[in-house]
Amino acid sequence: MGSEELDRVVMVLVRARNPNNIGAVARAMHDFGFRHLRIVNEYEVPFETARSAVDASAVVAGAVVFAGVAEAVADCTLVVGTTAVGERALQHPVYALAKAGEKIGAELMGEGRVALLFGSEKTGLSNDELSHCHWLLTIPMQEHEDVRHPSMNLGQAVAVCLYELVRGEGSVVAGGAGASASAGEVERLTALLTEMMEETGYTKRHPANCDEAQIRRLVLRMGVSASDAPVWMGIVRQVLWKVRGE
Repeated sequence: MGSEELDRVVMVLVRARNPNNIGAVARAMHDFGFRHLRIVNEYEVPFETARSAVDASAVVAGAVVFAGVAEAVADCTLVVGTTAVGERALQHPVYALAKAGEKIGAELMGEGRVALLFGSEKTGLSNDELSHCHWLLTIPMQEHEDVRHPSMNLGQAVAVCLYELVRGEGSVVAGGAGASASAGEVERLTALLTEMMEETGYTKRHPANCDEAQIRRLVLRMGVSASDAPVWMGIVRQVLWKVRGE
């Protein structure tokens, strides 16, 4: 993977609490050649003081803090969540790391930007946060009888994922046809569909299908391309215009 592809991968840490864990992530990013770190937190974390960010001061200094996941991934065409799986009921395709590395490489062979989401050290990513993801990756781990759900330290998990992306030419395969819509475009289409469902009375007839996270997952499963996104938004706006009689 070349430097241009590396520059289109961003690490997004959601509700990470330990400054030293954030520092360990920054160090792993520096060691493998990645530089875009994004933090999503409702409160301020003094990650600039992390002692574990050895030689990664540039990564820490360039980190950007966001209030929510939607804002943090708005410019990304592929959003991949991470999970230890366990007994949790997931509503996304889940790929083991090796296969996930191939799919990420395919996106980067085009002009896409990829976000890797890592959740809180204790609780991982919430269902709402996962709704922003196209699919999930998991790191295969040895099961132990005395451990209910084996999982890695945040810094270790990031390091393993980044190594998979850079370990060799075989980890990057030819991409598909056309760049994917960015997360920002997905969010705008989700908002328009929600608005249309309310205006047409669909939300009253089928309230169980109208949760925002459900609609977002529906849009992501459609696999809308960057060129198709404006067309779909135009179609929905036309429906709204007709329904309102404007």
